[in-house]
Amino acid sequence: MRSRRARLGALAEGLDAVLVCGENRSGSGVGWLTGWPVTAEAVALFDPRRSGVLYVQYHNHVPLARRLARDFEVRWGGASTIDSLEKELSGRDLRKLGVIGPLAAAKQRRLAQRFELVDLNAGYTSLRLVKSPEEIDWVRVGAWLSDRAIEALRREAHAGLDERALWRICENAYVGEGGSTWIHYFGATSMAAPDCCVPAQYPSTRRLQRGDAMFCEISAQFWDYPGQVLRSFTVGEEPNALYRDLYHCASEAFAELRSVLKAGTPARDLVEAASCIQRAGFSTCDDLVHGFVGGYLPPVLGSAGRPAGPVPEMTLEAGMTIVLQPNVVTRDGRAGVQIGELVLVTNTGHERLHKAPMEFFRLD
Repeated sequence: MRSRRARLGALAEGLDAVLVCGENRSGSGVGWLTGWPVTAEAVALFDPRRSGVLYVQYHNHVPLARRLARDFEVRWGGASTIDSLEKELSGRDLRKLGVIGPLAAAKQRRLAQRFELVDLNAGYTSLRLVKSPEEIDWVRVGAWLSDRAIEALRREAHAGLDERALWRICENAYVGEGGSTWIHYFGATSMAAPDCCVPAQYPSTRRLQRGDAMFCEISAQFWDYPGQVLRSFTVGEEPNALYRDLYHCASEAFAELRSVLKAGTPARDLVEAASCIQRAGFSTCDDLVHGFVGGYLPPVLGSAGRPAGPVPEMTLEAGMTIVLQPNVVTRDGRAGVQIGELVLVTNTGHERLHKAPMEFFRLD
């Protein structure tokens, strides 16, 4: 925590203070800086020269925030957090404020009448790219919790269950160990007549059937440190020829991505490494690669056949945590598989953080 504040202080050089904002359980900067995961609303006033103040809504959230927030004076935001914040700011000699996280337009306009506001979100994102050893320890816990969900699915998922039941299997695997859900996405379709190529963000009531393909993307987290593991399954039968080809291509792409992954690798080399997808006549739907932990972080890369925008001019650094996730799909978007996981970039290569086997599992 001391290191984070020193780094934020360096980012804020030339500013009088920084507002780190969160609302409706979003705004990772608040937890990163104070230890308090955002619930309804939270604004941390960070001044490198004096103790910080954290405003929290609702009143009944204040007692826990006071136990969790590190070295910040926690106050109830009152009937209006922006009123309480502005009153505090007016008592200090402040003119230029940095802003990190979500701050509604009306609140920005109000503060901008009295202060010069400077957007520090890009700088904050850069602070989250390389993880400290302490953060990596917690990421390992998140990866372990996520792997528990995969193992539970292998044991318990079967024909007749709908996607809501699959969600329950996942959560039962890790909530008792102190984990919580970042995401658990599922997709399922008949291998003989496919109509789904990528996991969905909300569950359907469709029931698994013999002859299905099913794929998932799971991130269980320890506080705000998640893993991410992606695996594919068949239900009651071996994969047919199309799904064997899709999975073989995804496995080849994953191996090629791993072969170039190390500190110093340009982001563009990762896109080129997965060119086997296009050569095989397939494409992708999901992003091929993205940074993770602390947000959906750079580099966010699509495949050559489905770009995610301009490839950033950046190179990987040791300590980055990156998700490799080739979601290989047919060009008509009717069939697909997904594999992958979160890995740690090192100076000589990378470390796989997940222990779940990389297989095309069969559920019986």
